[in-house]
Amino acid sequence: MDEVIERYAQIATPRYTSYPTAPHFEADFPETTQRAWLARLPAGDPISLYVHVPFCRQMCWYCGCNMKLVKREGPLQDYVDHLLAEIALLRAALPARMPVAHLHWGGGTPTALSPDQISRIMAALGEAFEILPDAEVAIESDPRTLTEDMVARLAALGFNRASFGVQEFDPEVQRAINRVQPPEMVARAVGWFRRHGISAINFDLIYGLPHQTEAKLLQTVDLVAQMAPDRVALFGYAHVPWMAKNQRMIPEDALPDAAARARQASTAARALSDAGYRAIGIDHFALPADGLSLAADAGRLHRNFQGYTDDPAQTLVGLGATSIGRTPWGYVQNQPETGAWARAIEAGRLPIAKGRAFADEDHLRAAVIERIMCDGRADPDAIGRRFGKQAGWWHDARAALEDMARDGLVRMGADGIRLTPRGAPLARVAAAAFDSYLAASKARHSAAL
Repeated sequence: MDEVIERYAQIATPRYTSYPTAPHFEADFPETTQRAWLARLPAGDPISLYVHVPFCRQMCWYCGCNMKLVKREGPLQDYVDHLLAEIALLRAALPARMPVAHLHWGGGTPTALSPDQISRIMAALGEAFEILPDAEVAIESDPRTLTEDMVARLAALGFNRASFGVQEFDPEVQRAINRVQPPEMVARAVGWFRRHGISAINFDLIYGLPHQTEAKLLQTVDLVAQMAPDRVALFGYAHVPWMAKNQRMIPEDALPDAAARARQASTAARALSDAGYRAIGIDHFALPADGLSLAADAGRLHRNFQGYTDDPAQTLVGLGATSIGRTPWGYVQNQPETGAWARAIEAGRLPIAKGRAFADEDHLRAAVIERIMCDGRADPDAIGRRFGKQAGWWHDARAALEDMARDGLVRMGADGIRLTPRGAPLARVAAAAFDSYLAASKARHSAAL
């Protein structure tokens, strides 16, 4: 990894899982606005659902998610009861029993709930929404607490994709992040899912962890390849102890510097490609027959709060504390604190905390940013014509990209902009040139690599 790439890799940029990004959501967003948006949805258009379960049975020190460590069953049952009530509120706000093509359970750790609790929620979702026969139904799980009985119940409930937070298999790194899960444990859990018919498997890996090296990552990738998940996400560790207090347990002097992070990212990406995985966007990899690969081939790749997806739905309905939803008219985010979320539901209100209505050039810039993030290229003039814009509307972004062009990371021409092979990992930096909110933002973001 040369020093030019290392310099850009240190630039702090959003991950662009939305545009405008979450720091620009407005507080005290009117619940009535979200109700009006939901009522306007075309009744026959498929939507996506996201269910957030903010509980974990064990604390991982690297985690930056909104989660709660749970030891007692009472909080889990309370959460389930309120989630069922939220489902009923949403159903009443929608124009019909909407069809659902994608359903994703995230967290936290959704399998911190019992099989019976998950079954109750799935039954309520099935009553409120029409889960399509070919819908993708995915769940995140923790192999440290998973049982084969849970896996069997998930299969019976219709789940067909499972995700694991593998992160790293090296024992020293696992101890440093408080997530000890030997390869045999993960392989056993993968075997359970496949045995019960849930054959689509996702793994998450992280580089930039304490005590991590390129050699350790290569060994991890080798073990991952032996288990053959369909998709692998390769994320850079974001050390934000001012936001995630549990990260204060991470020894900062054991973290790799920016140059080492960049080398780890490229080494792991190359190893995954050598193992038969296709690079998808900036941080995902998929086997050739997986839906992400097929979507990339067809130009149908999209990006949302779960990362890269082949889900084309314009509407994502979020359920649970801190979940984020999207409609064609804007974003909303639920109350992040479970108590405030529950009180809003008890009062008969959709538990909205923040939101952002699309305005001005938001749709236009979002479309360009998504294509850069998904395809590594975009034609801003062609996209602009769809929104009634004259050619050259993006002159400010062009100027911002000149340095990347001089450094051989971006090419700009009559067909728009294209990241070069050297610049491909820096799509976030190129996308930021089209972000009209970033310069005035006070939000802190992670490094581009």
